[in-house]
Amino acid sequence: MLTADIATYEVAPTAEQTGSVVWMHGLGASNHDFDDVVPLLDAPGVRFIFPAAPTRAVTINGGMRMPAWYDILAFEDPPRREDAEGARDSERLLRGVLERELARGVPSTKIALVGFSQGGAMALHVGTRFEQALAGVGVLSGYLILPAHFAAERHAANQQTPILFCHGINDPTVPLQLGRRAYDTVNAAGYPAAWHTFPMGHSMCMPEVDVLRDWLGTCGLRG
Repeated sequence: MLTADIATYEVAPTAEQTGSVVWMHGLGASNHDFDDVVPLLDAPGVRFIFPAAPTRAVTINGGMRMPAWYDILAFEDPPRREDAEGARDSERLLRGVLERELARGVPSTKIALVGFSQGGAMALHVGTRFEQALAGVGVLSGYLILPAHFAAERHAANQQTPILFCHGINDPTVPLQLGRRAYDTVNAAGYPAAWHTFPMGHSMCMPEVDVLRDWLGTCGLRG
């Protein structure tokens, strides 16, 4: 399926629909990466939508082309870390996915954005800028991109939207301090944010799935 120039894979609800979750994968990954997680979330009324990132050259990987929401220019902190133009292009694509859900009759307050790693960074980027209140934003092993623009670009519509941060304490790919810095920034800005850590690397674990499942219920998406 193509939506606003982006391919998506969907898992349809098996009960009366209670909402939608738009879930972004990480760098170089697939939009089928979390197929096995969906049944564990016990959310039969949720439509899960998995967009596929565009294929682009990634500087830190020697210019190799792979699915990426934006180019990562360096491992250092901003301003050199991420390609702003690529991030904004992906923001436009993901807005298209959200707009399609709205057009399908799903209220914005029944739509959550979730992402892992680079996808988590995009969930946070789009969710805090979207002009309609969302059910929640889930940042799994993610971080804050374009931090210098956060204060000026965030939209008041999602000031009260719950934001979940989950991170592995042994993450070698997205260091724990990057995730914590994102949480601290969002928390200081007054968002209702929650921070959870797990004894894992750059991955997911069952205790994290349990937290995510409960959080979806708190967001009103599990009926």
